[in-house]
Amino acid sequence: MYGFEAMTFNVNGGFLEAIVRGYRAGLLTAADYNNLCQCETLDDIKLHLSATDYGPYLANEPSPLHTATIVEKCTQKLVDEYNFMLTQVSEPLSTFLEYITYGHMIDNVVLIVTGCLHERDVHELLEKCHPLGMFDSIATLAVAQNMRELYKLVLVDTPLAPYFSECITSEDLDDMNIEIMRNTLYKAYLEDFYKLCKGIGGATAELMCDLLSFEADWRAVNITVNSIGTELTRDDRRKLYSNFGLLYPYGHEELAVCEDFDAVRGAVEKYPPYQAIFAKLSFGESQMLDKAFYEEEVKRLTLVFEQQFHYAVFFAYMKLREQETRNLMWISECVAQNQKARIHDGIVIIF
Repeated sequence: MYGFEAMTFNVNGGFLEAIVRGYRAGLLTAADYNNLCQCETLDDIKLHLSATDYGPYLANEPSPLHTATIVEKCTQKLVDEYNFMLTQVSEPLSTFLEYITYGHMIDNVVLIVTGCLHERDVHELLEKCHPLGMFDSIATLAVAQNMRELYKLVLVDTPLAPYFSECITSEDLDDMNIEIMRNTLYKAYLEDFYKLCKGIGGATAELMCDLLSFEADWRAVNITVNSIGTELTRDDRRKLYSNFGLLYPYGHEELAVCEDFDAVRGAVEKYPPYQAIFAKLSFGESQMLDKAFYEEEVKRLTLVFEQQFHYAVFFAYMKLREQETRNLMWISECVAQNQKARIHDGIVIIF
C-alpha cells in the first residue's frame, strides 16, 4: 500500500469510492443469470429485473417489451450513476472520469459518419449513439466529406481534437478509411489515457496501466484478425497498434506479418497471460475470440476491487456495467427470437 496516498485519498475520493463500491454490489450475480436464462418472454425478464437495481427503470414500461427498451433502460441507469459521480468530484478524478467516456465519443463519431456514408437518416443514427459519448455538435458530422472537413467543422472543439493529428487527410471517407480512423483515434486515446494514469501515480497507475495494456493488446489482436485478407499493408497495420502493452514491441512485429488466425495465435500465445485465452479456442476458431477476451477482462476488472485508495474502481465499474448490458441484450435477443439453446454462448458471468 502507498502510505501517503492512503492517508490523503479519502479527503477528495473517499465518498465516491464508497458510492461506487455500493453500486458494484448491485451487479447481477450468477444466480440472477441462471434465473434470467429460464425466462420464456421479455416480460418474464422484466419481472425478474424488477427485484434488482434495474427495477425502477423498467417499472413503467408497457407490454409488449422490446430488447431495445431493456438495453436503453440499462444504459440509462449507468448514465445516471456516471452523471451523479461527475457532479461530486474534483481534480484529478473529474478528468479521469471524463476520459472514460472518450471511447464512446469515438464510437459515436464512427457510427454517424458510416451511417451518413450509407445514406441513413441522421436522427435515426443519433438515437443509436451511446449517451455517454454525446457532444454538442455531433449532429453536424453528417456534412463532412473527408477527414479534414470532419476535423475543421466539428471535432476541433471536442476532447477528441488532439487525437485527430494523425488522421487528417483529404481522402474521401469510405468504409476502409473510417475503420482506419477509428483505430487511429483509439490508439491516440489509449496512449493519452495511459499517460494520464501514469501521471496520477500510486495504485491508480499500477492498476490502470495494467488494464489499459490489456485493452491495447486486445485491440492489436483484433486489428490483425480483422485485417487478414484486406488491402491493409503490414506497415499500415503496425501504425494502428498502441505504443505500450505486453505485446509491445516484439509481439507487434510478429502480429504485423500474420496471414491467418493460427499465426496470430502463435504470436500471442508466447505471452503467458494470454495463453489461457487461446487455450479455450480450437485451432482456426476465431468466432469465440471476443468472448474469451471479455471473460479475461471481467476477471481483471473484478480484481481491481480488492485494493483501496485508487481511481481504477471507477473505470472497472463502468466497464462491468457495460458488460452486464451486453449480457442482458444477448439474453433478451435469444428469448425474443426463440433461440434459447444459444443463450449461454454470449454471456460473460461477472460474479
